[in-house]
Amino acid sequence: MLSPQADHTPLAPRRAALASAVGNILEWYDFAVYAFFAATMGRLFFPRSDEIDSLIITFGVFAAGHLMRPIGGILFGHIGDRYGRRPVLVGSMVAMALATVAIGLLPTVQQIGPLAAALLVFFRMLQGFSIGGEYTGSVCYCAECAADGHRGLLCTASILGAGVGTLLGSAAANILFLVLPADAVDAWGWRIPFLAGGVVGIIGLYLRRNLAETRGGQQDQKQAQLPILDALTNHLPTVLRVVGLNLMHAVSFFMIFIFMKTYLSKFIGLTEASALTISTVGLIALLAVTAAAGALSDRNGRKRVLGASAVAAIVFALPLFILISSGNFWVALACQLAFALIVGAYSGTAPSTMTEIVPGHLRVTCTSLGYNLSMALFGGSTPMITILLIKETGSNVAPALYIIAAAAVSLAVLSLIPETSRTRLN
Repeated sequence: MLSPQADHTPLAPRRAALASAVGNILEWYDFAVYAFFAATMGRLFFPRSDEIDSLIITFGVFAAGHLMRPIGGILFGHIGDRYGRRPVLVGSMVAMALATVAIGLLPTVQQIGPLAAALLVFFRMLQGFSIGGEYTGSVCYCAECAADGHRGLLCTASILGAGVGTLLGSAAANILFLVLPADAVDAWGWRIPFLAGGVVGIIGLYLRRNLAETRGGQQDQKQAQLPILDALTNHLPTVLRVVGLNLMHAVSFFMIFIFMKTYLSKFIGLTEASALTISTVGLIALLAVTAAAGALSDRNGRKRVLGASAVAAIVFALPLFILISSGNFWVALACQLAFALIVGAYSGTAPSTMTEIVPGHLRVTCTSLGYNLSMALFGGSTPMITILLIKETGSNVAPALYIIAAAAVSLAVLSLIPETSRTRLN
């Protein structure tokens, strides 16, 4: 079995972690800021007499962006497994930065009519295409740079970057809503966070310009089959395991840390500022737990950490939502911190696990396809499904059932996966 080239130099893992984190900060900041301005985007691009219907359409576009992730995963997976990891990390970042700045420059429906909504959908789909290669490409790169016994911790760099990016999106929204009146946010303030994404993109490209290639990215370009055909023909069960493994993370992350701000303000009755504060504090806690879980999985095994997290989600999701629905700020904050502990343990362990259960010559393709299918079908649609569940059942605690179902499926898939924390990458 091959050891990653980067194992021979102690600085390379740190550089890989930094470059992966910064790229994901940009990607997820850009992707998440749309969700934190969902109500504003709905009024400007999808105006309806019923605000809930406007929100459903807005988050439908959010879901449409995620539907492009598997397509981006297939293309970037092909590039990563045929030509190397570095082109994936650079190309995905450029596409995301361009799409985000374009959204910040878009005219609204009031200015150019329905074309504004169509352009927003297009650029959201370009964002989804980009993120389909960024996260899994960077996770594979970190896994191949990590020394044995430290892979779990190093692989959290990508998801920590995603968390920091989401946190920055939340913070940007929080600051704007605190310092600007609502009419100013609707008039021009909402553009600022999108345009700022271009600055982060320049920083990310600078850090990634001289990344060393890993041996995992130096594959035989004369393989008989295309990587995607090889994955679907010979390794489909493994791809489906990656889908199921990430299901709990997909649903719980998007519901608790992306949609929660909208949930608390539109359905529970907290102010926008209070809802954003809870979301921001919860994201900070999530980052700390994620890093700790990655390190813990290196010592105690991946399956123990993942299993404990999934069981905790099944047991505590409903009671926590019942408490959140009371409308008390401090109770909601405490529940958000509890969710950070549960979800962080899972999201900190899943990245390294999925890189270890796929074949080495198809590492980017299999992880990109499986992970992005999970996010496209279940993660990106979670905010919209959550609103529909509440609207159809009339219950604010109904979303907990979706988390429970997702955790149960992931727990079942986990029983089919061997313990991998002590194995070496192919």
